[in-house]
Amino acid sequence: MWSEIEAALGERLARGEPMSRHTTFRIGGPADGFIEANSADDLHDIVLAACHHQVRYFILGGGSNILVSDAGMRGLVILNRARDIKFRTLRVKCESGVILPTLARECTERGLAGLEWAMGVPGTVGGAVVGNAGAHGGDIAQSLISANILDVGGNVRDWSAQELQFGYRTSVLKSQLRNPKSEIRNPVVLAAEFELKQSTREACEARATEFIEQRKHTQPPGATLGSMFKNPPGDYAGRLIEAAGLKGTRVGNAEISNVHANFFVNLGGASAAEMDALIRLAREKVKATSGIGLELEIQLVGEW
Repeated sequence: MWSEIEAALGERLARGEPMSRHTTFRIGGPADGFIEANSADDLHDIVLAACHHQVRYFILGGGSNILVSDAGMRGLVILNRARDIKFRTLRVKCESGVILPTLARECTERGLAGLEWAMGVPGTVGGAVVGNAGAHGGDIAQSLISANILDVGGNVRDWSAQELQFGYRTSVLKSQLRNPKSEIRNPVVLAAEFELKQSTREACEARATEFIEQRKHTQPPGATLGSMFKNPPGDYAGRLIEAAGLKGTRVGNAEISNVHANFFVNLGGASAAEMDALIRLAREKVKATSGIGLELEIQLVGEW
């Protein structure tokens, strides 16, 4: 199997690449296979090659919302570096590997409003579409027109925002990602198109600066993933974790942040097992103290 796909992909394919080099948590064991996709067409072709040779694949964006196991990842990890951006009046179409803050900055510089909230949000457009990323009262669903998606059958078509069925930090792509009966099993976002509002560069920059400053004062620096848990209806995961007395709790070199309890930090050399132990502890304590079951916002990937 691997000899065949190595022949198909050539020297670009690396074996045993540590995922700790490609995640914001700086945690993760080796991938069986690793390759970079440099355009939407390249991403499409690599995915089809993996399917043809029956190799499991995983699309890696900014590495900001995943915890990779210490045992690493089986199959082929495709690092998405498809980053073309095209503007047309109030619309912008970009490939899915575009870094979200880069897209927000490009829009801001043109006085196009709607994505200022994303200026400090890590990750790529593709991952943001799948998880309906958001912050400061804004999210992807508010501006997205459509996403160009490759499905498990090798078909490519544009999905409207309505078809994507966006919800709080989710979409039909995320909710059915592992459904073996789904026609969109293991879908790949190739590109996305957004409609923005005309404003001024000054007004957009002012809003973006306000959001960035707010993040600096409320979120910890260093190796984090972003929010660990989804906020339950009518409450905040960080408040619940803090109320359970867990702020600052450590397991090895993994810590629940003293700045914001819904942010977990790799203090240096933390393992996925240590981080997973903290996740389990937070869930158990919050359930015991408040009766609320916390749901992960991040994705656990690899062999656990």
